[in-house]
Amino acid sequence: MMTIPTNTPDPQTAGVPAAPTPLAATPPALPSVHVRAVITWIAIFPLVAAGMMITGPVTLDWHPVLRALVLTVVVVPLAVYLVVPRLMGLYVRMRARRAR
Repeated sequence: MMTIPTNTPDPQTAGVPAAPTPLAATPPALPSVHVRAVITWIAIFPLVAAGMMITGPVTLDWHPVLRALVLTVVVVPLAVYLVVPRLMGLYVRMRARRAR
C-alpha cells in the first residue's frame, strides 16, 4: 500500500506569499436574528393580508388548507426573493447612516 505524504508543499505555490485580504472585502455583520424576524414579519404580513383580500372572493368556498397552500405559493417567493432583500438593504443603509 502506498502512502501519500501530506506535508509536501504545493510546487505551484511554493515560495509565493499569500495575498493580503483588503479590509473592504470583509462582509458586513448580519443583523441579529430578532431584527431579521421583524423584517421578515414586516414583509410577510402585508403580503398575506393583501393576498387574502384579493383571493378571498374566488377562494371563499375552498378548503382552508387549499387556500393557505395557494396563498403561500405566491407570498413566500415574493417575500424571499423580492421584499425581504429590499427591506434588509434598507435596514443596512439606515444602520450605516446612523453609524456616521
